[in-house]
Amino acid sequence: MPVFAFEAMDAKGQKVKKEIEADSRDEALNKIRGLGYFPTKVKEKAGGGKGDGAAAAAPGAAKPKKKGFSISFGRVGLSQLATFTTQLSTLQDAGLPIVRSLRILEGQLKPGTLKTVLGNVADDVEGGSTLSEAMAKHPKAFDKLFVNMIRAGEAGGVLDTILERLSNFMDKSLRLRKKVIGALVYPIVVTVVAVGILAGIMKFVIPSFKKMFEETGVRLPAPTELLLTISHVVATYWYLLFVVPFALWAILVAVGKTPKGRYILDKSKLSMPLFGVIIRKSTISRFCRTLGTLIASGVPILESLSIVREAVDNAVIARAIDDVHASIREGESIARPLQQSGVFDDMTVNMVDIGEETGELDKMLIKIANNYDDDVDVLVDSLTSIIEPVLIVGMGGAVGFIVVALFMPLIQLIQKL
Repeated sequence: MPVFAFEAMDAKGQKVKKEIEADSRDEALNKIRGLGYFPTKVKEKAGGGKGDGAAAAAPGAAKPKKKGFSISFGRVGLSQLATFTTQLSTLQDAGLPIVRSLRILEGQLKPGTLKTVLGNVADDVEGGSTLSEAMAKHPKAFDKLFVNMIRAGEAGGVLDTILERLSNFMDKSLRLRKKVIGALVYPIVVTVVAVGILAGIMKFVIPSFKKMFEETGVRLPAPTELLLTISHVVATYWYLLFVVPFALWAILVAVGKTPKGRYILDKSKLSMPLFGVIIRKSTISRFCRTLGTLIASGVPILESLSIVREAVDNAVIARAIDDVHASIREGESIARPLQQSGVFDDMTVNMVDIGEETGELDKMLIKIANNYDDDVDVLVDSLTSIIEPVLIVGMGGAVGFIVVALFMPLIQLIQKL
């Protein structure tokens, strides 16, 4: 009888590695579940079944496609991965074999990282690997969240449903990201252009007035002196306009690479006025949607929390997730450590508590994520409407200061004449 080596999670969330005898992979999965484990990887050991080996060696049997040499660079973007997931979900829902679906999608893609990866994944699946095992070899294309959801779909025989959930999850995440980035593009562009124009005025226009003032010998008022000083600094040290932002960025990156520095920076982000609220709500939305999707897909709660911890990309919320993980392992609830973290509001904590009590935690988490997405949409629109007048007033104030500072000595000069 064939022997299958498997990895699984027990009821306490501990990893288990064992072997089991079964006539087929499906029977092995049923036996593993019967032992109270949650299988995450099942593979037949080499030489475990002579009959299978004979069949594979029989004349005319299909042989795995030989993989050619291929190199791919870079990561696969979220937009491209979301499109691929939607298309794969549609093909699986139509009943096509997984290898054929992968070949169809590979053929539609332009040369690039994803096309190369799909070719390798299809080759591995033809060679006997599961889809999740094949995808796990390409972390630049498929992260832990993606791979674990595919593995859960394979274990439960609901791969088409899981792909549909993944597709919806990625579409909403992508839409939220585009919304936030789109709101920030306008103020950033306007600020950069305004700084460039003001720097040009300081370097090329103000020095001409300075020469004129020196020749006339007029006594300069304080605003004009300040303006000429700023102009001198900008004209002499213009390169600081590029060096200082780059240096600040490099310092923040260096600080963010240390655990303590990363925590301080992430906490500062959450405390920023208006921007902090958007960051906090969008991060909590991602946490709730990811965790809810994983639980609904059959991934064990402790493993789901470990995956979500890497997906939230915020050290403060990641620490709260660690507390939740420890709380569950001790047999306690999820809501208490969420409340103690100080990041999650009372509405979120109460809804999670209700979800635990009713046994519908996954649905409640998705509802929370939808509510936060709506809040983020409103906040982003408010941010755009607030930033526009602030930029206009700021630019007008700067130009007004320059005009007043230049005309004050001119008025004195005219009065003397």
